Parts: sequence; C-alpha cells; structure tokens
Amino acid sequence: MDLLVYLHALTGLFVIIDPIGAAIIFHSLVPAGEARHRRLMAMKSMLITTVLLIIFGIYGESLLAELGISIEALRISGGLLLFYTAFNMITQDQEYSVTTEKKDISVFPMSIPLTAGPGSLTLAILMFSDAKTLSEDISIVLAIVTITGLTLVLMLLSGFVKILIGRTGDEILRRFLGVILAALAIQFVYDGVVQMVANASIALGPAPM
Repeated sequence: MDLLVYLHALTGLFVIIDPIGAAIIFHSLVPAGEARHRRLMAMKSMLITTVLLIIFGIYGESLLAELGISIEALRISGGLLLFYTAFNMITQDQEYSVTTEKKDISVFPMSIPLTAGPGSLTLAILMFSDAKTLSEDISIVLAIVTITGLTLVLMLLSGFVKILIGRTGDEILRRFLGVILAALAIQFVYDGVVQMVANASIALGPAPM
C-alpha cells in the first residue's frame, strides 16, 4: 500500500463526503425508535456508495475515452463542479426536516446524491486516473472503504453525533471543509489546464527556428 496516496485519497473523500454531516442528515431521515430499519438503511446506503465509487473510479476513464472525453477535460470540468459544491457548502444554509415515515432512503438521497454524488464520483475517477501502479489502486480502494466504513459507524451512532456536535458544530465543520474542497477543486483545474497546454505543445511540435 502507498501511504501517501492513501492519505491523499482519504483527505479528499473525507472533505467531499463529510461523514459527520451525512450522519446528521441520516438521523433526520430515519424515524426515531426504528433501530433495525436504521441499521439496514445505513449498511445498504454505504454498500451502494462503496460499489459506485470503486466501479466509477476504475472504469470511468475508459468510459470517458469511449465518449471522446479526455482526462484533462474531466479534470477541468470536475474541478469546476467540485468548486461549485464547495461554494454551496460555504455559502448556503442546510435544512434538516425530521421525518416519521419509514421508507427506503438508501439509494436516494443517502447514496445518490449525498455520498456518491457527482462530486465524489468525479473525484474517484480523477484519483484512479492518477494511479500508476496496482499498489496505488489498492490504496485508493482502501481509502474509499475507510471513509464509507467511518460514515457507516457515524450513521449507526447518529443520535450521539447529533447531540455531540449539534447544528452549530455541523455548520462550522461544513464551511471549513468547503474551503478545503475549494482549494482541491482549483488544484484540479490548474493541473488540467497545465496538462492540456503541455499536450498541445507536444502535438504542435517544436517551434520553427
């Protein structure tokens, strides 16, 4: 396992998935007193998220190539998308509506779009596209499993998380993570532009003397 790649992937996924915020939202979407239903929804949603992130991460670049989309274009568009997500995290208030209805929330909204949304799927594709060895691929998979595992634990303990961190704590954390995500997004855009310019320079060849 490549520790540096693992930590980099872990940080990026933690920022965009926000396990603590996801747990608080989960708490408001599942009726109180339904312990078995809570466990089922938490495990099912995180299983779906894990599978989606790994599959899209590994095969996403090949799919884009079939569509004629370069990884550099994905870096720029993905960076802009992540920046938009970060901007919303920083500037918008999040509403929590407590429900008393017992329903399946594992696919929508917990997996899609909260934990396996456009931002996290794009991030997964970009991370796997940067991986050059099997060890780096394994490190990214382990980072995904770690984050979804952490999110699962926090969902199962969502009642305690809500009491411990509260609405104000979640607001502070979400905005702080939004700033980090914005910086990550700008880095993706910068890398995409630099690589695209470098590829164009190679294609055009050396300048005439």
